[in-house]
Amino acid sequence: MTSFSKIISIRWSDIDPNFHMRHSAYYDFGAQQRIEIIESLGLTLKLMQEQHFGPILFREECVFKKEIRLSDTITIHTRLAKRNDDASRWTIQHDFTSTDDKCCAILTVDGAWIDTRQRKLLSPMPKIVTDIFDSFPMVESL
Repeated sequence: MTSFSKIISIRWSDIDPNFHMRHSAYYDFGAQQRIEIIESLGLTLKLMQEQHFGPILFREECVFKKEIRLSDTITIHTRLAKRNDDASRWTIQHDFTSTDDKCCAILTVDGAWIDTRQRKLLSPMPKIVTDIFDSFPMVESL
């Protein structure tokens, strides 16, 4: 698998006054895609609640390359850009591409896992987290 990919539908509410996708919609689509991926791999929100941990973001950055409009068909390709050995810190990259395979935007997020009771970074990591990140496709190096 080269990436987790999903075709998205651009909603009217995703459009800004300039008739292209508003900047914050990219972040919303990326967050939704990340949660869907980890849930599909077995790390559900219910399990995170029961074990008192969840993801936390340190940085989100989007580089906009080509306008996305209401009628466009867009695919999000999600890959792991990097992680440390125990998967407690990670970087995930979302590439937004058009039907003609042109890059419209690159969304990059740096994150970790937090203990939701102690409000501190989680260590050591539950095995399911390392297993999930072991199965994540990686960004191809240049």
